Amino acid sequence: MLAADVTSDNAPSNLMHQSDTDLCTARWQSLDQTDRIFVALMFFIKSLLVASLVLGVQLHLHQPQRFLFVEVGRTAEIHCSFGEDVEAGVNVHWYLRRAGEVPKRMKDCGDGTNGSKFACKHQKYSTTLEIRDIQRNESGIYYCAHADTNTLTFGNGTTVIVGDSFTDSSSVLLLGPIAGENGDMDPAHLACVIRGVSNLVQVSWRVPGEEPAQGLPRTLEASAGTLTLIHGISIPWASWTSGVAVTCEVTFNSSGSSVTRHSVYAPCEWFHV
Repeated sequence: MLAADVTSDNAPSNLMHQSDTDLCTARWQSLDQTDRIFVALMFFIKSLLVASLVLGVQLHLHQPQRFLFVEVGRTAEIHCSFGEDVEAGVNVHWYLRRAGEVPKRMKDCGDGTNGSKFACKHQKYSTTLEIRDIQRNESGIYYCAHADTNTLTFGNGTTVIVGDSFTDSSSVLLLGPIAGENGDMDPAHLACVIRGVSNLVQVSWRVPGEEPAQGLPRTLEASAGTLTLIHGISIPWASWTSGVAVTCEVTFNSSGSSVTRHSVYAPCEWFHV
């Protein structure tokens, strides 16, 4: 009768909790030492996994240089800041993504060595990658990254342009949109096409009263070893039909008096630089 009273629906809640606790204790005591160690280890690993996932969400990497021009043979300095101290650069890496290639790790800042080519300079909340005697084929987008147990967090990237991309055949064309099936319900897509360049360029868009959404740039290999670069944006169709002037500004080189050309929209008209 007493056992029936304890386990009945009318039993006090504290007795029910005590019964559950006793059951867990009994199960734990029934395990041998090896099983107990295994269970404890699984709980420890789970706690580490949760902590690493939280850190991956909280840690923020920011690269303030969207573009960086540097002359051939000089030293490039690429900066990356963190939201917290990352222990003197341990688990900080630098990756390079060239056009048409997957990112490749170029430097592990935690290896404790700085060679003649790559070096890491770390402060409490930031790190800087130095690339000495930089060459044209080292142009691309550089990403800082922080590796944790189960996460790899990347910065926003810095496009490094080495040398002068301008050639005698360089030209810039701004292509306007064509109305889609949905008319003014669709955004207006514009493309800045840069032909006949030898390397990457800096492309900046200006649309009065708008913050255009930029797509991923495309790189095409052309004849004679030159490149064709395509940079696109999207703006509301109403803004486009209002007669707003869209400007695509292209910067080609790293000199102090950087060569810059503007291409303002005009249908099917070339602007040579």
